[in-house]
Amino acid sequence: MRTFLKWLILLPVGLALGVFALLNRTSVPVVLDPFGNDIPGLRFEAPLFFVMLACGALGVVAGSVFTWFGQGKHRRAARAARAEASRLLEANERLRAQSSGGAPALPAPMRSAA
Repeated sequence: MRTFLKWLILLPVGLALGVFALLNRTSVPVVLDPFGNDIPGLRFEAPLFFVMLACGALGVVAGSVFTWFGQGKHRRAARAARAEASRLLEANERLRAQSSGGAPALPAPMRSAA
């Protein structure tokens, strides 16, 4: 079902990008100098669809990088919580081993797959 939904979304998007590329094949000048176009090394011609798709890809990469850096504190907190849980489980096992045989034993804690 999940594969079907993925194809249901990706197929129309791929077809739209293909049609966009076919309809926008004319070359356009791309100038990388924001103050003018007098430096020949900062000016080139490329198909319009390539310029648009490259800008979109650059935006996705930049957004991913900023999101990754922005979520750093959450990843750090998750690592600390996993370390604390591991430490507490080890302490629990150690105390369970040291406990006297007269008291009824508690069931072992369930460990999550995370």
